[in-house]
Amino acid sequence: MEIDYKTLIENMTDGLYLVDKNRFITHWNKAAESITGYTAEEVVGKRCMDNILVHVDEEGRSLCRGLCPLARAIKDGKSRQTHAYLHHKLGHRVPVLIRTLPIRDKSDAIVGGAELFSDAGSRRVLVDRIRDLEKLAIIDDLTGLSNRRYMEKELEGSLQEYLRYGMNIGILFMDIDHFKKFNDTYGHIAGDMVLKAVARTILSSQRPFDHFGRWGGEEIVGIVRNVDAKALKTLGNRYRYLIEKSIIHYEGKSLHVAVSVGATLMRETDTMSVVIKRADQLMYTSKQNGRNQLTLG
Repeated sequence: MEIDYKTLIENMTDGLYLVDKNRFITHWNKAAESITGYTAEEVVGKRCMDNILVHVDEEGRSLCRGLCPLARAIKDGKSRQTHAYLHHKLGHRVPVLIRTLPIRDKSDAIVGGAELFSDAGSRRVLVDRIRDLEKLAIIDDLTGLSNRRYMEKELEGSLQEYLRYGMNIGILFMDIDHFKKFNDTYGHIAGDMVLKAVARTILSSQRPFDHFGRWGGEEIVGIVRNVDAKALKTLGNRYRYLIEKSIIHYEGKSLHVAVSVGATLMRETDTMSVVIKRADQLMYTSKQNGRNQLTLG
């Protein structure tokens, strides 16, 4: 039986690209397009480190210089597997499981390399996070988000990550608009339903390497990685739009929800309390300007 390898490659669920000995991309399959946002036409003939995938490891170190597992596979002929974060065309980072191997010709000489990668966001990142949360008992019982204690730990760690590696990290501070009115008008059961609905919207749409937790009452804080100011605003507004479209049905009534958001990037002079206070103040600016909006600062 003759095997159609091209069709097989194009129908794989894992991303796959092939390179020559100089690491110029010669093939880019459809799954690679789906995971990265880059089409084959955009990348074939270029190198992955030419502002395309730009892999980094979990500590923010670039894998494209010296540590590149594909370059090492081509050099020493050994296959490798590792976890990394690749650059998506839209600007964010995607956690992936990478497998690299050399390509040999009929004389067994190495003529290039292949990299297989799969989106690890729904598997490794979430499994590890749930395991950590369960182990430390730090889930907020009502919303399923992390509780404040864990968020404080995450904020301190993220601040150190930013100061050490210079990777942009943003903070989103959300507060549910008119939450007291929900409680006073419809009761605490309705208020709890509103909180749960907002939390579910966030959890179902968050990127796998971002983190959200309940800060207190109707306040939710998000730690958003690998964003500039424009991307942070876009991402924060995406959550706001999704929440705005939420409808809670309670005792025959349709309750509409909205949030006011403060958004800011970490700065070199920040402490945890300073960056949270700034995000909180920006959120209150959104409240004062009419609610259901985002203020960036």
